[in-house]
Amino acid sequence: MSAGQPLHWALQEPQRGTGHAVMQALPHLSEEGIVLVLYGDVPLLQVETLRRLTALADEHHLALLVQQMDEPKGYGRIVRDARGRVVAIREERDASSEEKAITEVNTGIMAIPATRLAQWLARLSCQNAQNEYYLTDVVALAVQDGIPIETTTPTSPWEALGVNSKKQLAELERIHQHETAERLLEAGVTLFDPARLDVRGTLTCGRDVQIDVNCIFEGKVVLGDGVRVGPHCVLSDCRIDEGSVIHAFSHLEGAHVGRNNRIGPYARLRPGAHTDHDVHIGNFVEIKNSTLGAETKANHLSYVGDSSVGMRVNVGAGTITCNYDGVNKHRTIIEDDVFIGSDTQLVAPVTVGKGATIGAGSTIVAAVPPDQLTLSRSKQVSIARWKRPLKKT
Repeated sequence: MSAGQPLHWALQEPQRGTGHAVMQALPHLSEEGIVLVLYGDVPLLQVETLRRLTALADEHHLALLVQQMDEPKGYGRIVRDARGRVVAIREERDASSEEKAITEVNTGIMAIPATRLAQWLARLSCQNAQNEYYLTDVVALAVQDGIPIETTTPTSPWEALGVNSKKQLAELERIHQHETAERLLEAGVTLFDPARLDVRGTLTCGRDVQIDVNCIFEGKVVLGDGVRVGPHCVLSDCRIDEGSVIHAFSHLEGAHVGRNNRIGPYARLRPGAHTDHDVHIGNFVEIKNSTLGAETKANHLSYVGDSSVGMRVNVGAGTITCNYDGVNKHRTIIEDDVFIGSDTQLVAPVTVGKGATIGAGSTIVAAVPPDQLTLSRSKQVSIARWKRPLKKT
């Protein structure tokens, strides 16, 4: 199915086998071309395998995806005649002891000529051990009608493995992650431990990218040339430009990090965070829906939300933008070359002018003029005769 084509759902109720399931879909199918039958519990099937399978099928040929298995228990067996031609598929419950010894099995995936599918489905019988309509019986019907059965095997032996339990799902997930790691390594990415990587979407890497252990990449993530990602990081729908370093235990979601940034450790960039080049975001700093200009630094324990921060700004430890009044979000504007002392609260909406300095411990509720020192402090008082309370014995 190409992008933009409609998706039709067909309900199978009651459930009476695979042949019965395809019967429910029949009204939505074209009467020409090839019908490709897939299974929803086979997640690792590759496009190239399906291309080879469908290339074998046409109006006069039916194609099956088959596989050799050392332990074929539970699978339908491929029955061939003396000349090696497929003549039937025998489900295990209906197979004889000789047929159960066959190690070539049916994956269930087949390409069927649409012009013949309806008549074959109409001829299916439920006279079997499970009282169901087996789609696999279509093969014997095709043989009766003189239609040759072509076969091909998966490109990789794990492609057609199905999921029937949480254990099997976990096993296939590890296979998928292993194959993803192999592709990254072949593309030149340095993985400190290929077995400790999870890509849950698409990960695109430039040259000389390094990824440490236990990192998770979700959605669409792009890492530019020379990017380094430290251990235990989570990146979701992010773009990291060339030369930037994401230190350990950082969590980035919906963020765009400029080139030559230093992020973390323990930093959090939330959706809408966008940094220019040479920005430093340190430990326990959270950025949300904000832009930070070139060479700006927020190195410790700060929250910057709904803000536009200029170039060469220093955000002192413990600084927060108070952007939420309980109902609405408000924006903070911090212009170029501002120095913000530690433990400052910027109560939005507010603007801090270019070159301004804010003394530590200030609460800013009005516009700060450029190139001036602004303070907001109460007088310090010491009480000589005050006694610290004691616990009662």
